[in-house]
Amino acid sequence: MMLLFGQTIKGIHLGLLFVNCLSLVLLFLITRKLLNPRAGLIAALSYAVLSVSPTVLGFAAHATHFVVLAALAGTLLLLFCLENGKLTFYLVSGSLFGLAFLMKQQGIFFVFWGGLVILYAGLSSRLESTKPMVRRLLVFAAGAILPFLSVVVIALLSGAFQKFWFWTFKYSSEYAVAVPLSLGLENIKQSLIEVTDGFVWLWIMAVLGVFTLIINKKCKDMRWIIISFALASFMSVSVGFYFRNHYYIVLLPAVAILVGSFIDRTQDYISRKCSSKLLITLPLLIFLGVLVWGVNAHRNYFLYDKPEALVKSIYGANPFLESIKIAEFLRSETKPDDRVAVLGSEPQIFFYAHRRSATGYIYTYELMAVHDYSLALQQEMIREIERASPKFLVLVNVVYSWLIRPESEMFLFRWFHEYSQKYYRLVGRVDLISPRETSYLWGEAAKGAGGKSPFYLLIYERRQAAH
Repeated sequence: MMLLFGQTIKGIHLGLLFVNCLSLVLLFLITRKLLNPRAGLIAALSYAVLSVSPTVLGFAAHATHFVVLAALAGTLLLLFCLENGKLTFYLVSGSLFGLAFLMKQQGIFFVFWGGLVILYAGLSSRLESTKPMVRRLLVFAAGAILPFLSVVVIALLSGAFQKFWFWTFKYSSEYAVAVPLSLGLENIKQSLIEVTDGFVWLWIMAVLGVFTLIINKKCKDMRWIIISFALASFMSVSVGFYFRNHYYIVLLPAVAILVGSFIDRTQDYISRKCSSKLLITLPLLIFLGVLVWGVNAHRNYFLYDKPEALVKSIYGANPFLESIKIAEFLRSETKPDDRVAVLGSEPQIFFYAHRRSATGYIYTYELMAVHDYSLALQQEMIREIERASPKFLVLVNVVYSWLIRPESEMFLFRWFHEYSQKYYRLVGRVDLISPRETSYLWGEAAKGAGGKSPFYLLIYERRQAAH
């Protein structure tokens, strides 16, 4: 996306707009094929509003947006596969589902779902031989594995396979089981309240859509595809029991299809019982009213607030706006090949400054998590910083950039205190005083300042004598 639209803020948002619009088209085509064009339009309109709502942080490009795009493309092609049986289509469909997995591990459930669809279609066709079904499954599986194998080959050739395997599987397996079921139940309860805020009636329509599919005889051939797709989508949200708001983006296509099914089937039922045009169009009018209600509930977000105000209202003390000014300072004081180290989870600073990180640890949450690897990861980050001798260090003293726990290993901070005092000098201080006020101090003014806010960032420059 950045290759097409540029490595800028606008470029990323244009990329998200492009991905979302393409997902809308695919969703319409899928729903039209499963049900009819009317249901397709309702589904597309539902997804258009829900996917950009603040309740799922849909204004920012998340990996989940790309999971949706790949999964929908794979689903549409799979539906064509079921009709013509071309093995090439099964291979490409599998590859698209494999891309969904590549975007985020949770995408694996869409791969399993695609395989189940092929298996069900083969068993229900009552063929004398199961060989065609087995052949299709194998070709589909080969396609699904292909993107992952490509990454494995690249990792091997680049010498990064051990790192790749550790973060993708070894550590991820611990990350996925870190949250107990009891906490997971609390997480889903709280997240559903937040995700459905303002759009609760739309989600209720989706639930009713499940029952509509079950009781409607006309949907007999497609009900299992839609319901199983919804289950696969929910499973992809549930991995690890974290239930973060933007995880629900992968569930929204299924929600939108179910909404389309409910409105369409309800209209169809009314049309068979009476001839009143008003009553027939009533479900559609209610649907539009529900959408308007949801938009109105978040009218400041959709219609009035400027991006800067939205960032503060949604992300609070996260130093996202401040990162732009910090990056401007770093860019003006460095050469393109100079390295910068940021201690905290603020990789946007590198992006805005167009400078490379001195360490591969551009996120530090997992260094503070309680597990057997935390000390070793911190020590590796330290070695990388010391080896690179970055021209600037940025210390982020914001709780949301670390998520420190009472049991967290604090070795990194003890090292930083000694290292920065020995080799660096303070040249900048940024205090997040309130959502409306941020203090910027540079040069000599930054020395000795402090106490304005518990949330601040410190910028250090390497002493010349240390080179």
